[in-house]
Amino acid sequence: MNYPINNIRSDFPILSKKINNNTLIYLDNAASSQKPKCVINCESNYYLKEYSSVHRGEYHLSNNSTTRMEKTRLKIAKFINASSKKEIIFVKGATEGINLVANSWGRKFLQPNDNILITEMEHHANIVPWQMLAKEKNLILRYIPLLPNGTLNIEKIYNLVDKKTRLFSITHISNVLGTINPICKIIKKIRSISNAVILVDGAQAIMHKKIDVQKLDCDFYVFSGHKLYGPSGIGVLYAKKNILNNMPPWEGGGSMIYKVSLNKDPIFNDIPWRFEAGSPNISGILGLGEAIKYVSKIGLHKIEKYEKKLMQYTIKSMKNIPNIKLYGINNRIGIIPFNLNKYHAYDIGSLLDQKGIAIRTGHHCAMPLVSYFKVNSMCRISLAMYNNKHDIDKFINSLLKIQNFLKKIIK
Repeated sequence: MNYPINNIRSDFPILSKKINNNTLIYLDNAASSQKPKCVINCESNYYLKEYSSVHRGEYHLSNNSTTRMEKTRLKIAKFINASSKKEIIFVKGATEGINLVANSWGRKFLQPNDNILITEMEHHANIVPWQMLAKEKNLILRYIPLLPNGTLNIEKIYNLVDKKTRLFSITHISNVLGTINPICKIIKKIRSISNAVILVDGAQAIMHKKIDVQKLDCDFYVFSGHKLYGPSGIGVLYAKKNILNNMPPWEGGGSMIYKVSLNKDPIFNDIPWRFEAGSPNISGILGLGEAIKYVSKIGLHKIEKYEKKLMQYTIKSMKNIPNIKLYGINNRIGIIPFNLNKYHAYDIGSLLDQKGIAIRTGHHCAMPLVSYFKVNSMCRISLAMYNNKHDIDKFINSLLKIQNFLKKIIK
């Protein structure tokens, strides 16, 4: 496989940064990925030379910004194989996308005693909005349980789904375990026994796998730009047109209206603009478009193959560390959670940081999942297309040195 790892690494300026006289090794990509020069330059050039508000501006800068924003919408639709750019809504991130569905579709269509099905491995962003909605509307919230190896017990679906199941929401890839859920298989099961609307949280999948929303046959798909080497504060909610057309707006303001008068109900704009109240994050949208162009040029299939090999190398190397506990299964992508002896995850993360190695520690916004493994916190490393074996070797060697250091001071 011809994978240009050195060229890719040179595109990310921050990878040459020194921390405590050590070159940065960034292994916190599940939280947020770093940005290539083309994305940074795209946003910078927009503010330097092209900035303007969008929509209804009768001058060059505004018209140009609006055109570029809508071209990016089309680019995103093609990237995930949506049937129309009108199925693409710009949001702040995956979290806002899920909340939009809960507050628009959920409030309109869910009735008391309807049930919502999610899983025990979800990020808080795919738990809390449904808990809030369930309390408000007297809904029943059900959970697909975990198996000891960190996969879902999908056979339980038949016991959890019934005629009153109106929504099923699931993560594509676990942000804690890296588990790749068999989304197509699960959706087919749900479709065979229920008319539930299906939402997929793609926050972790979007940077690792080629997404085809039509093949998945989900009704909603959400992801964040900052996970996909794009800017913070921008994300996407994909939704099927026939569903969007029947959803009311969640927020009111500019751009989402067609006509407003004092004594009549407002007339709302068409989809998708009906759901984009206020001034959009224009530079973020354009930066996301540039990030998609960048990864598309490399090829997501090439990225996925490279990352799988690097993941196998990493797991094999980590298993050689004495007294390390790895969570989840080998068939994962991007993410490896672990703990080292009885040492607190925070201590491991802090000591690695002194060596210029960035990892994530804590509950990873997934307290129910972490609690399932009877711990309060985990260390987590997460890989991206610019990580290499040198990063992993330095991480492994540092972890061994930290373990020996902690043995001496903690008896």
